[in-house]
Amino acid sequence: MTEATATEGRIVGAALVSHHPGLAQGEDFRLEAGAGRDSDLIAGYGRLRRHLDRVAADTLVIIDTHWFTTGYHLIDAGARYEGSYVSDEMPWYLADRPYAYDGDPALARLCEAVAKERGIMARCADHPALPRHYGTVNLVNALGKGEKVLTLSCCQNAQNEHFLAMGAVLGEAIRRSGKRVVILASGALSHKFVPIDWQQVHPRIYHPDNVSSAHHRARDQEAIALLSAGRHGDLLRDFAEDFRRLPWEALGAHYLQMVGALGGAACTAPGACLSEYENARGTGNIHIWFEGEA
Repeated sequence: MTEATATEGRIVGAALVSHHPGLAQGEDFRLEAGAGRDSDLIAGYGRLRRHLDRVAADTLVIIDTHWFTTGYHLIDAGARYEGSYVSDEMPWYLADRPYAYDGDPALARLCEAVAKERGIMARCADHPALPRHYGTVNLVNALGKGEKVLTLSCCQNAQNEHFLAMGAVLGEAIRRSGKRVVILASGALSHKFVPIDWQQVHPRIYHPDNVSSAHHRARDQEAIALLSAGRHGDLLRDFAEDFRRLPWEALGAHYLQMVGALGGAACTAPGACLSEYENARGTGNIHIWFEGEA
């Protein structure tokens, strides 16, 4: 990342963050699922919140892997969101979840303006009935302390280079905004669900042995090692050649847009793992923090 002047906005931190629905369940449920031990991703939220307190962000940009769009990268430009969330994917499991937070229309419009300058297919969306997704709601409820929240979509007909370019748009808009921003890439690494009648391998549901395959688990660990070392350029090269063929959540759009904002292949920010690597219905989940500009 380039050094910011006193008048420029700053990306003061970024993170890959899990949002899986099990983390929104009660502690008793999680302890039973964990064979008497809670998911470390829950403690990881507390570790991540301490980073958020330290960097004092004005806005959290959440790149939501459940907000699939077509034809455009969309930027949520609404001013205020408040209601009760129910997941159409699993309403028996994730329902009646209250949420209330302010959006950041000014930053959203800056993103749209930068995208227009650069010829990137992106636009704002601020329809009052625009639905919420749990990739945003779960993180706001787990981590939010009154920061504004801007959600960015994952365009399902975009490719790696398009996600990186949209991330660069986000980074430039943040620099022009004068704000302190943390980017949260909300989603998993490998995202292959186990079959509906699957029998868990390890009694602790969160254990990595329950990830969908040994191959996915090994490739996730390779990616985590590269992220921990700040070798984003190497990961992006591997992603283009191989990781794109793995079932990363939303084609890896959350990570690609985040790292695009941080400088793309030139980014060398090392990742600090804030949780253990865990399973969720076959998917590989972890929280990883990347330090931003002071």
